[in-house]
Amino acid sequence: MKITKDLYQGSLALLTDFYQLTMAYAYWKSGKAEEEAVFNLFFRKNPFQGGYSVAAGLDYIIDFCRNFRFEEDDLRYLREMQNTDGSPTFESAFIEYLQNMEFSCDMEAVEEGTVVFPHLPLIKVKGPLIQCQLLETPLLNIINFQTLIATKAARIVYAAKGDAVLEFGLRRAQGIDGALAASRAAYIGGCASTSNVMAGKLFGIPVSGTHAHSWIMSFDTELEAFKAYAEAFPDKCVFLVDTYDTINGVKNAIEVGKMLREKGKEMIGIRIDSGDLAYYSNIAREMLDAAGFPDAKIVASNDLDEQIITSLKMQEASINVWGVGTKLVTAYDQPALGAVYKLAAIKTEEGTWEPKVKVSQQSIKINIPGIQNAVRYSKNGKAIADMIYLEGEDLSNTQFMIIDPVDPTKRKKINTNGLDQEILLKPIFIKGQKVYERRDIHQIKQNAERNMGMFDKAHKRFVNPHIYPVGLEEKLYDIRTQLVFKMKNYDGA
Repeated sequence: MKITKDLYQGSLALLTDFYQLTMAYAYWKSGKAEEEAVFNLFFRKNPFQGGYSVAAGLDYIIDFCRNFRFEEDDLRYLREMQNTDGSPTFESAFIEYLQNMEFSCDMEAVEEGTVVFPHLPLIKVKGPLIQCQLLETPLLNIINFQTLIATKAARIVYAAKGDAVLEFGLRRAQGIDGALAASRAAYIGGCASTSNVMAGKLFGIPVSGTHAHSWIMSFDTELEAFKAYAEAFPDKCVFLVDTYDTINGVKNAIEVGKMLREKGKEMIGIRIDSGDLAYYSNIAREMLDAAGFPDAKIVASNDLDEQIITSLKMQEASINVWGVGTKLVTAYDQPALGAVYKLAAIKTEEGTWEPKVKVSQQSIKINIPGIQNAVRYSKNGKAIADMIYLEGEDLSNTQFMIIDPVDPTKRKKINTNGLDQEILLKPIFIKGQKVYERRDIHQIKQNAERNMGMFDKAHKRFVNPHIYPVGLEEKLYDIRTQLVFKMKNYDGA
């Protein structure tokens, strides 16, 4: 199947906050527009009170950056903006500057499907200050939502313990774009298919679905409805059995299943969408087995999430497939990831890089300065720790100390002998030219599965997960501390 790229064919340069444009104008006005800068995108807390996140959204960002330009109708809109006194908000020379601006940044990013943690740089952008600034809002918009949904999906799939999870949240998603992005991210996070046909076309995600209660209700009897559906789709029969009475619904499904078998076809299974799912799934299993349908699947739906699925598993519910909608595609229990995008370094007139730090009385909000990357150490396919380090650090050293970005009393020594290492930030653009070989959606999903397998179940549990060690390399920690002291006019004495 051909997978469509460049979901957004035209430029979305105005998909930004107005203050990004006012800052861009002020940079230009003050002669700083072309100064070289480095920004990092990261988040401070895992969502859902969990122990990890799953990165998603890079493919959208590649499309956005490849098409990043101000088109004539964008410029016309900006020309028409006025201040309160009626004067133009932006000078015509600035509009001309935007008209001639071409994306020329370097970008590095973690690959989609990578399991990530607070404070790790997910994206690093290096280039003209004005361009870096204008990318802030769209990059955050894309990464925040898709990473959130991919993480939620991974949690739900983990709870299902190998059972298939079907995503069918289109009708409950936040708008058309939210639905498409959610279907994509949910598949990356581990879902087996989507009900969203457009997402299937655009991204190559398998689509699935059977029928609704309205199909049953349109016939005089449930049995008649099941028979008609079996005539239309003899190879894809999953019967929704709870329109009127679940147990009678199972009986009717069995009767039609026997009719299918006489024609050389096999009923795939039944779906239960309401009531006591544990109770009715167990009764249905007994009925199906007794009738000679031990391989028939039992699909459950009805506002499921990882907590409910875990509970049903503990109750030994006879459910093989889980249909999850609202609570997945809306990230029901946490509406936003909260990733941020912070200036990390500016190139001076002398050509050296000056690290920059944002100081806060909340230690969690003090950013990490300098041009960074991150490395993941592992052994026998199991992750041990992640280290954030300054570009140029000699990773051939065998001993490192990493220090927690928020609590400096949490430290870990790493002896790298015998360890595998993976540099997490990969080159995506160099001077505005794409150098990254894009993965298809199935490769991205496989990467997520591989990544999830690298981490112990203690990191993946839903209640009080064990904290995976992520820290600053010692030199980077010292530079950050000194910068904080300097910004606070504190000499440490």
